[in-house]
Amino acid sequence: MRIAVITETDPHEDRVAATPETVKKLVGLGANVAVQSGAGLASGITDADYQAAGATTEPTAEAALADADVVLKVRRPTPAEAGAMKRGAIVLAIMDPYGNEAALKALADAGVSAFAMELMPRITRAQVMDVLSSQANLAGYRAVIDGAAEYGRALPMMMTAAGTVPAARIFVMGVGVAGLQAIATARRLGAVVTATDVRPATKEQVESLGAKFLAVEDEEFLQAQTAGGYAKEMSKEYQAKQAALVASHIAKQDIVITTALIPGRPAPKLVSEDMIASMKPGSVLVDLAVERGGNVALARPGEIVVTPNGVKIVGHLNVPGRLAATASSLYAKNLFNFLETMIDKGSKALAVKWDDELVQATNLTRDGAVVHPNFQPKPAEPAPAAAPTA
Repeated sequence: MRIAVITETDPHEDRVAATPETVKKLVGLGANVAVQSGAGLASGITDADYQAAGATTEPTAEAALADADVVLKVRRPTPAEAGAMKRGAIVLAIMDPYGNEAALKALADAGVSAFAMELMPRITRAQVMDVLSSQANLAGYRAVIDGAAEYGRALPMMMTAAGTVPAARIFVMGVGVAGLQAIATARRLGAVVTATDVRPATKEQVESLGAKFLAVEDEEFLQAQTAGGYAKEMSKEYQAKQAALVASHIAKQDIVITTALIPGRPAPKLVSEDMIASMKPGSVLVDLAVERGGNVALARPGEIVVTPNGVKIVGHLNVPGRLAATASSLYAKNLFNFLETMIDKGSKALAVKWDDELVQATNLTRDGAVVHPNFQPKPAEPAPAAAPTA
């Protein structure tokens, strides 16, 4: 059983899909692990570290992928990478499948069995494999750090001989894993924190962290959560009421962090240009959803925008990757925990249980076809009936 780990080609991606810790465990399961030379450098891992853990290093991605039974990646393989893999190889990565049907078809055409780690169901036994949670947790933390760096003032209240420094006011919009960590981090740094979310279950979580909850708590609010724990898309009427509530609140905030995402849909717009215009000069907005269209008007992916009234809008790409060493450590463990379920301990060989609920929930392609029900090709529209002849 050969497992390959290659360097990520995306210029904004510093994470790596395996660490010496997970390599050692994979070798213990009977695998030969091949790592492309330099794959871990951006995460602080040298080739020597991998070799000491039992891996071999290869000079190129093609050499590492040659005859590999399993490929571990952070991001979805490019068509060139998929073409270098042997047919039937298992690929574990964050696949970003929504809206990328052509990329899924390329994986299917390459004959690989692709698994999207972000589709892992949120059930008890899959918690150790939940890449969305492990990476969003870091994104929430980093958002506060990035916001504080751009804010240019102290966050906690300070009483000094020279005078009192007031505590910064931080507003977190969207209380998922990232939002909760942002709240906790902002509170640890001494800020006065408020937060909002459309899911009623989050109110208690927000208050347990010492923050104040803000939302329009009507009947729609009470039904605003899916069975999987995600936020539902709210009606235009609710969005208008919520926007009115938060508009006056945002005007008083020093830092606003937005984290709202809905799987398979563009990020909802939460902060309008009018809201931005109402904020004080020097205030900061950190948009964690910028790669999905953004929660904040005027946000631009990969840029820090300064508005005419002096508000900074931070749109960093791949925020977990800004903590590459920590993010790689957690992500690599998520991959290992999932891959371990596919390996027979006795024979030390791959033995994928295709009827396992985790496999079925994450498997995108197999045997040359897209197999996940959410990403089946849409049937062609029927041709219009011919007009009757006179």
